[in-house]
Amino acid sequence: MPPPAIIAPSILSADFAALGKACADTIDNGASWLHIDIMDGHFVPNMTFGAPVVTKIRPHVERPKASLGKGTFDCHMMIAEPKKWVKDFQKAGCDLYCFHYEAAISSTAAENPADQTDKKTNPKELIQYIHDHGMLAGIAIKPDTPVDVLWDIMDTNTKSERPDMVLVMTVHPGFGGQKFMASKLPKVKALRERYPDLNIEVDGGLSEDTVDQAAEAGANVIVAGSAVFGAKDPADVISKLREAVEKRR
Repeated sequence: MPPPAIIAPSILSADFAALGKACADTIDNGASWLHIDIMDGHFVPNMTFGAPVVTKIRPHVERPKASLGKGTFDCHMMIAEPKKWVKDFQKAGCDLYCFHYEAAISSTAAENPADQTDKKTNPKELIQYIHDHGMLAGIAIKPDTPVDVLWDIMDTNTKSERPDMVLVMTVHPGFGGQKFMASKLPKVKALRERYPDLNIEVDGGLSEDTVDQAAEAGANVIVAGSAVFGAKDPADVISKLREAVEKRR
């Protein structure tokens, strides 16, 4: 049986003028996690916020009492140099640091924002580094990246080099409000068939209208932004998203 449903509303669609309250209210409305989109204007053509904002909203949401538990801050790192920011986000209160495969294979092994080095990092090394800093590790792939690039990473014999979650993007990262790309769901299905116990997250265009397709493919972690924060009754939307996943387990 796949892991239980996890609903992770994206705070990119929240009211930034009252962000702390919006985060607290969303958890109170039944959300499992908060999905926090970090964009640097380099890896993706947009900028959002950094570790200082995570630090400010962390006191508004109780830390999870168990691994992957309620209140998890799921930080989606759409940044060009993911290793440089691990320490800062750990200090800020991140629980799950999810970097992009595409960034990890082309970035440096520098461990601080101001550091410079010619040494390169790689996904396994980065996952180990994240785990060493007390966080869960996720790895994300863009819509055009084939899923089989993950097999070598997932099949490593070293447990600390394996991710705790895989994120399959169902829109091109960088902007909210895009149309759901159902054509990317075979990647979710392939992951679920190969790794039955894996937490598989989908992000992009998820709503009550599209969640059934994602759940049918095998996703159990659902990211929804405007569908939750723009709803008249966010608690009802969260409940329906959860139900769609649970009835397919």
